Formats: sequence, structure tokens, C-alpha cells
Amino acid sequence: MAEEQAQESEKTIESMLAEGRKFPPSDDFRNRANIKSMEEYQKLYDRSVAEPEKFWAEMAEELYWFRKWDSVLLWDPPFAKWFEGGETNVSFNCLDRHLKTWRKNKAAIIWEGEPGDSRIFTYHQLHREVCKFANVLKKHEVVKGDRVCLYMPMIPELAIAMLACTRIGAVHSIVFGGFSSDALRDRIQDSGAKLVVTSDGSFRRGKRIPLKSNTDRAVSVCPSVENVIVVNRTNLEVRMKGQRDHWWHDVMEGESAECPPTHMESEDPLFILYTSGTTGKPKGVLHTTAGYLLYVHMTSKWVFDLKEEDTYWCTADIGWVTGHSYIVYGPLSNGAASIMFEGVPNYPSPDRFWGIVEKYGVNIFYTAPTAIRAIMKDGDEWPARHDLRSLRLLGSVGEPINPEAWIWYYKVIGKERCPIVDTWWQTETGGILISPLPGAMDIKPGSAARPIPGVVPVILREDGSEVGANEGGYLVIKQPWPGMLRTLYKDPDRFKEVYFSKYPGFYFTGDGARFDEEGDFWLMGRIDDVINVSGHRIGTMEVESALVSHDVVAEAAVVPMPHEIKGQGLYAFVILKEDVQKEESLKKLLRAHVSKEIGPIAKPDKIQFADALPKTRSGKIMRRILKVVASGEEDCGDTTTLADPSVVDRLLRDRV
Repeated sequence: MAEEQAQESEKTIESMLAEGRKFPPSDDFRNRANIKSMEEYQKLYDRSVAEPEKFWAEMAEELYWFRKWDSVLLWDPPFAKWFEGGETNVSFNCLDRHLKTWRKNKAAIIWEGEPGDSRIFTYHQLHREVCKFANVLKKHEVVKGDRVCLYMPMIPELAIAMLACTRIGAVHSIVFGGFSSDALRDRIQDSGAKLVVTSDGSFRRGKRIPLKSNTDRAVSVCPSVENVIVVNRTNLEVRMKGQRDHWWHDVMEGESAECPPTHMESEDPLFILYTSGTTGKPKGVLHTTAGYLLYVHMTSKWVFDLKEEDTYWCTADIGWVTGHSYIVYGPLSNGAASIMFEGVPNYPSPDRFWGIVEKYGVNIFYTAPTAIRAIMKDGDEWPARHDLRSLRLLGSVGEPINPEAWIWYYKVIGKERCPIVDTWWQTETGGILISPLPGAMDIKPGSAARPIPGVVPVILREDGSEVGANEGGYLVIKQPWPGMLRTLYKDPDRFKEVYFSKYPGFYFTGDGARFDEEGDFWLMGRIDDVINVSGHRIGTMEVESALVSHDVVAEAAVVPMPHEIKGQGLYAFVILKEDVQKEESLKKLLRAHVSKEIGPIAKPDKIQFADALPKTRSGKIMRRILKVVASGEEDCGDTTTLADPSVVDRLLRDRV
């Protein structure tokens, strides 16, 4: 019997965290929303699933096409082609088509630099700069299909360079400015980039970080690179190499502001974005032109309930897919005013975000749970210093948001009047797949709610059968959607193996999830982060959420540790709130709290109090490092992408 129970538990992930609160939108929000009710959402969703080709063809009328498509979808699993035969251009849809409307002199990008400098580009001004840089690329012999690597801080020139690439049909590959020269080298070599755009340096908490020297080291072993264009951002002294290196301001001077957009076929490559896997070769996720643009255009409108008068701010870095989709392409194709921020949430003081919200009258604010928890830790007095009445919608992205952080976000930042869209998606999906639509749904803290129209998520057991309500399993997507990745660059076999081999015909997300009795989805974290404790498969996100629900805890991360009896145990890294003392008695209290919230099986075997967690500059927790610490090993591998590498030494020193 015990063996049968163990085998049964292998099939699913146990969900033990209950959350029953609901928060409906206000009548005023609902009445003004793009989608106003569950009935309206359900009607739209049912139509999208029953007749997906007809539905997406209708949605595609929102874009400008030089030539209409011959077929909506060609699906030869796992390869999809959307709008085959159609011709369009991403930069034209993001810029040119707004110039014949009142939006011509509307702010397109509102940029705030870390030191407090700022620039605003209207759609007209942004169009001019994009055309000029597109001509620069052409003069440096970049043609349709060539790869261009962008390794830059969050400055307007990054968005200009992206859009310039799309204008002439070059494929951009953006490398996050916090990555090391080795990471940059690997991505340039795999993509075969012909030209690199970088800057002299970037600002990070008041310090100047040398990007050009990193670029020099990388490019020295990348023979495909013929030219490097450098933006002067920080006035760092740099070495410019002969005919290869060029200053941005020099090549832009006197350049023509007219550049006709290249007619791109729907399935022409748009960009490659490398996922930073913990081991092995990075995966070059390839997105193509029309389907991706349509998907981020529609999801921006549906999820963020965009209005013409909105000032919209996604705090992500454009080096990640969130910035691609929801700072640049989605908002600009909708004609929105999009804020782009160079700095971090708590520099030079913990109220930096809220000062920007007040300064620009931000209406829609989209950030990561990691940032929310860090801001919570600093205390409520910082947001209280600012007028946040302009906010009408809040968003969350990057990982499941625990209910405690959700409630704080709702009450302290949104003043209990702003719905929260807790969005689930991936680099590979191109855009948001599961999210509340804020005017249509009562929102539950921690739930991603319902699938976006056209998306069919299914949760499966290990054997491929579908789970029941509140039974955790593997999240897969049943049918293709326009924003999905088309392949891994130069590696279609790996594409098939990673995403379509576990459950043939289904896209495998790698995430665990459940749905509740009402059909709302709850994400349970990466399958990699499921820990097998005495035959029980426990999602670490639920244990972390239980820990953070205690009054003394600001943030928590849970990873597996070797256990002689249970096979795997739970090792918790806990950051306490300000002024809470790190006492051993607290560990017993927290273990009891988790036992009460979830059950005795989920009690952490070890708790280590920490001052900080190892995070990238985008706020992502590097769990592989925590696993090394918890396992008793010493070699944490490459730590150059961390915002503060010294965190690792402290964690190793203080482990229990």
C-alpha cells in the first residue's frame, strides 16, 4: 500500500496552500474597461478556441499589412507558420501608422535615467531617430537576415536600435547589460552577429560599469563581428579600435531621417533571445514577425486595459523578453506612452519607483514580485511620501506572486482600488498566456486566473492524463498561438526535445500548476523546483508563500537539500523584516507556522537567515546558487551576472 501511494504521488504535484479571498474591480473600472464582464470574456474566449483561425484573422485586422496573408495557420507539430504569405513591418506598425493621427506628437518613450536625467521622444521624434539609425546600419552593410547584437543599458538608444533592426529586416539579439563578457561572447558566436551596439558603460547604484571593455573582450574571439557602435552614456574612457569601432553620435550626425520600411514576410525572423540556462549552451529562442507582433499587441490591450490617455510603465529591462514585448513592441503598436527606466527600485532611496509614478502620473504599473517584496521590506512609509492617485492598474510578472505580497501591493500601492493582473508567460511564449482581464474578473491573490483568448492550457499527470480540480500537475498548452517561439536558433532538434517530447503534440511549459473549482489557474513554480519529500512532490513556491505570510518575514526562497531518511529535505533561506532579530527561536516558530499553513510534510528541515538572496540585476533569484549552498558544496559557478556577488560568500559562510 505504501508503495502504491508513493507511485501515485509521483504522478502529481501536491497543492496544499489554500487562498479564498476575492477582489472584484470597482464599478467605475468595470464600466470603462475594454472587456467588461466574465460573460464578455467567455464569449470572446469560446470563439477563439472554437474557430481559432477565423478569430486570429479578425484580430490581425488591427495591424497594418502591405500584403494580406494567404493562410492564417499552417501547423505541422511542433512547427507553426502564422499568416503565411502576408507582408508587414514591425517598426511601421509601432511608429509610421501613428504619424498620420493625433499621436504624432504624443510621447512614445518617456525615459528616466538612474542619475535623474530624462528624455521624452514623441512618435514623430522616435520615428526620425529609428530611420536615421536604420540608415546607419545599412551603411555598415547590415542587410535583411543579418544578426545585430545589442549589449546596452536601459537607454533610449536601445529601443531605437531594436526598431531600426526591424525596419530593415535585421534580426536583433539583445544581451542583458548585466551579463559578463563570456556570456556576451557565447551569444555573439551562436548568432553569428555582424554588428554589435553597446555603450561606454552603464550606471549601477551610482557606479559606472564598463560595458565597452566587456564587449572588446567578447568580440576579440568573435570573427563574425565587423563593426561596433558605441553610445557615450557615462563618459568612461574607452579604447576605440581602428576601423571597427564607431561612436553613435558620430555615425548619426547628418544621417537622413527617411528610410522606407522593408516589406517583411510574416514568418521572417524578428529576434533571437537567449535564455540564460544554469548549465550548458544557452537556448536561442527565435520569434518571427507577424504572429509575435499581433500577440503582444492584443495582449497589451486586453491585459493592461490600455486607454489613449494612459501613461504605462513596465519596470523590466529590455534585455529580458518582458521588455521586448511590454516596453517596446506591445505598447508602441497600440500607440501608448511607455516609460523606460534605467535604474533600480531602491536607489538612491527606497521610494525611487514611487517618485517616478508621481512625476509622470503613471496609470499602469507592471513589475516583478521580487521587486514588490524588496519594497515591502523597506517599509510602508516610502510609498506613503508620494501621491499615487494616478494609478488605476497594477501588474506582476516573472514568477508567481505570493498572496501576502499581493495584498500589500493591493493595499499600500493601489489603495484598494487598483486591480492586479498577475501574469504568467515565458520567453518562449512571446507574450502573456494566463492572466486576469481586470475589468472582467474577480481577482484572487496569487492566482493567474484565466487563459488569454486563443490559449488552451491543460494540466497533466506524469502519465499524460488530465488532473482534477486542485490537483497539481504539469502545465502544457494544447494548441498553437501566434506569439509562440518558432524554433531554437540553428537547433530544431533541441526545440523538439525540450518543448514537445514529454507530451507529443503539446507545448511543455516546464511549470507546475493547478486549477481550482471555479477554473482559475494557480502556478506552482518550475517543475525543477518541485521537491520530493518522502514520496510527496511539493512545489517550493507554496512553502515560500507560507513563510512570507508570517509577519516577521520579508522574503523567502526554498530549495532541496540531501536528506538521509526522506531523500530530499527543504532548506529555506529567510530574509527577516527590518528590526527583527535573527534568533534561533524564530526558526522553530516559522517551522510551526508552515506546518499550520500547509501541513507538517512541508516544514523546512533547515532555515538559514540571510540579509539578501543572490539575484540578477533584473531581480531573478539564482536558485542554482542556493542549491549549492544547501547541498553543502562550495563551487557556485559563474556569479558575474549577480547584482551583488558578495551575497554568495555570506550565504556560504552562514549556512546551517
